[in-house]
Amino acid sequence: MAPSSVPIHGNYHGYYAKRPSVNDPRLELLPSSTFSDKRVLDVGCNEGWVSCEIAQSHGASKVVGVDIDDTLVRGAWRRRRTVWSAQGPPQGSDTAPDATGTSRKRKRVDSVGEADYFPASCAHSLGPLPIPLSNPQLFPHNVSFRTADWVNEPIPEDEGGYDVVLAFSITKWIHLNGGDAALKAFFSRVAAVLPPGGQFIVEPQAWETYRKAKRMDRRLRDMAQGLKLRPEDFPRLLASIGFGEPVRLGSVGDGGFHRPVDLYTRV
Repeated sequence: MAPSSVPIHGNYHGYYAKRPSVNDPRLELLPSSTFSDKRVLDVGCNEGWVSCEIAQSHGASKVVGVDIDDTLVRGAWRRRRTVWSAQGPPQGSDTAPDATGTSRKRKRVDSVGEADYFPASCAHSLGPLPIPLSNPQLFPHNVSFRTADWVNEPIPEDEGGYDVVLAFSITKWIHLNGGDAALKAFFSRVAAVLPPGGQFIVEPQAWETYRKAKRMDRRLRDMAQGLKLRPEDFPRLLASIGFGEPVRLGSVGDGGFHRPVDLYTRV
C-alpha cells in the first residue's frame, strides 16, 4: 500500500514516538514462556518494534511481522538492524564478529546477547553493525517482515502455521475498513493458521474509540454505520470458530492507549 497522509488502516507513522518504551509493557503481561521456541505472527507490526523485541528477548524461534503499509515495513527492516546494532556480542559460542563481520575467538558467556548493550549513538555516528551468518533461530535471523493485507492475502510463511498470533491495536481498523465480514474473516484466518493449543493474543480497542477514528475518512464513516459487532462480542465470535474462553491478562498504557490484553487458546 502506498503511504498516505491519513492513516485509515491505523498505519500511523511515528507510532512508537507516541507510545515510547524500551520494553513494550503489553508483552510484560504475558506468561514468560508464551513465545519460547515458538513461531509467531505479528499482524499489523507497524515499524517492527514488538516483533523485534519478541525475536530478541523472548526466545521465539521465528517471528514474522506483516503490515499493510510498505513504508512501515521498510522501517521495520531498519528497526531490525538498529536493534541488532545495539545488542551486545553474540553469546553462547566461542566466537564473536569483529567490525568486519569476521568471527574471532572470545570468552564463552551466556546463551543470549544483552539488549541495549551499545548506545544508539554508535549506530548513528558509525553506521549499523554487520549481521553475520549464524543460527537462523537466533536474532536477528529469526525475524522477518512482509507487506500484505493479511486479512485478505496469505503470505508464504502461513503454510507452516504459527504457534502464536499477535494482534495489537488493529481490530478497530480491520472492522472500520471491511465491516463485520472483515473482522470475522480475520478471526477465521487466525484460527486456520493456529493448531490446537495455539494462542491468539489480542488487544481489543473499545467501541467508543471508533467515533474519532471514523472521522478520518468518509469510507470509514459509511462502513461504521453498518457495524453490528462490538468488542464485547469478540469472545462469543471467537468461541464459534474454535477458541476457548479468553484470559484477561490485564490493562496497560496511558490515556487512549490504556487497553486490555486478552489471550485465547485454540481448542
